Amino acid sequence: MKGHRIALALSVQLGLFQLASAQTTSLTIPNEAQQAARQVRPEAIEAHMRYLSDDKLAGRRPGTPGFELAAQYVESQFKTLGFKPAGQRGTFRQAVPLRKAQVREEASSMALIQNGGEQQLTYGKNFILSPNFGQATSEVSAPVVFVGFGVSAPELGYDDYAGIDVRGKIVACFNGAPATFPSNQRAYTGSAKQEIAAARGAVGLITFSLPTDVRARIESNAPRNRQAIYRWTDPKGQTQRTFPQLRVIASLGDSTARSLFATSTKSFEEARLAANKSQPQAFPLNLSVRARTQTDLNDGLIGENIVGMLPGSDPQLRNEYVVYVSHLDHLGVGRVVKGDSINNGAHDNASGVSINLEAARLFASLPKKPRRSIVFVAVTGEEMGLLGSDYFASNPTVPKASIVANLCLDMPFFFHPLLDIVPYGSEHSSMKGAVDAAAQFVGVKIAKDPIPEQAVFMRSDHFSFVRQGIPAIYIKSGSTTGDDRDGTKLNLDWRATVYHTPQDDMNQPFDWNAAARHVQLQFLIGYLTAQSDSRPVWNEGDFFGTKFGTNAAVR
Repeated sequence: MKGHRIALALSVQLGLFQLASAQTTSLTIPNEAQQAARQVRPEAIEAHMRYLSDDKLAGRRPGTPGFELAAQYVESQFKTLGFKPAGQRGTFRQAVPLRKAQVREEASSMALIQNGGEQQLTYGKNFILSPNFGQATSEVSAPVVFVGFGVSAPELGYDDYAGIDVRGKIVACFNGAPATFPSNQRAYTGSAKQEIAAARGAVGLITFSLPTDVRARIESNAPRNRQAIYRWTDPKGQTQRTFPQLRVIASLGDSTARSLFATSTKSFEEARLAANKSQPQAFPLNLSVRARTQTDLNDGLIGENIVGMLPGSDPQLRNEYVVYVSHLDHLGVGRVVKGDSINNGAHDNASGVSINLEAARLFASLPKKPRRSIVFVAVTGEEMGLLGSDYFASNPTVPKASIVANLCLDMPFFFHPLLDIVPYGSEHSSMKGAVDAAAQFVGVKIAKDPIPEQAVFMRSDHFSFVRQGIPAIYIKSGSTTGDDRDGTKLNLDWRATVYHTPQDDMNQPFDWNAAARHVQLQFLIGYLTAQSDSRPVWNEGDFFGTKFGTNAAVR
């Protein structure tokens, strides 16, 4: 009854708001979509979440019985809703072959060579290595060149590599990217250092943090950074998004990083000041590094995406697809925290899967299905590096060129009323029109990113689609709570104390009314996109559209 009262109140509120919003939005929401949106069931969201985050699923780690239970649950929901299998071989499943790589620390080493002497470094204290996916034993000895942030972005008027040849050399750089870049572009360029270094002919990459970036130091991240890394492999067994030509990829501690500049023409402090001013820079460090990385490689794990499709109603447009994603996996069983070791992942991301399942139900309830086909994918391996979504976006079970848009949901943050939203990605494409229309109908405002330093635009499954040139939207709650609470502080406190711990369970103060609004937003944005005569396009001159899109100009 409580859930029914919430749904009724929400329906009444939406009915009143719709009268005002219909006159202010340029996109019209048809009556059948309005009616479907009003039928959202907060209690269904809660029921899905309770099952998916139950202890018996043991944290839904890929390759475990708990993940299989979660996959079976999502598959059963698709069947109940009348969705068609859209995986491989007439099933709801898409296999995602994964390769595991783990540095064998006792057989790996790194040394600084300068002024005729050699300084051996200590693993875990001075440096940490990333595994090499191309070979079990990777060795290199080469001079080191400092390249600022290691960023090459001429389209943003910045290039650390301008005027310097790094072929056959190891490049060293600060973590992050220039502060003058827009938030999303800063997040992307800061993550592309390996790709840029390899493209310039470097044979290694060394990174370290600015003194103020305490979160990025190896001292803070050593336990996580020393874990195994996974990547997906193609049918030829080649590991994707790896750069084996970089024969050493290392992170240095703060004091060790400073020592690199001992005999260079510029000091660490001078380099830091230039970086803080967003000035491109590059110069030799007048030392060499000798490194050996021993990697244990294993191909034993197969992840699975769960894929269901609601065929479209238009004879031509039904062969185009709006794809929804939310990650089904979480961290499994880990260390004991406050007496519990099961990382249930209620908010991360049973919530996103559950909201998308309810949105799928709204689509299925329509008297006439949308013109374009709707595909829902519960992806694996997000916690391992967006692996399931990257695999699907790179190897979709429908024609890639026919995927017109992506909507992602991951930890939307509904611990307070949903009064404003941050629609990551909407500023990059024509999907902004659908986002604005849905937000006006639901009665939420559009807000700016309150935590740009968290690089949210890069951290969930929508970005896998952006890489393939597909416009994508990822909605999270804004910071307005309607009372004296600070929504940004609530978010940051949750990330600091609950995120990726066993305390992310159902014993949290979820606002189910807010969750229902997320359903309506997901449904309406996708519906308007599926109904439109033209597919979404990147804004003219957009950074991501230019870099990844096949048609960056607005038609």
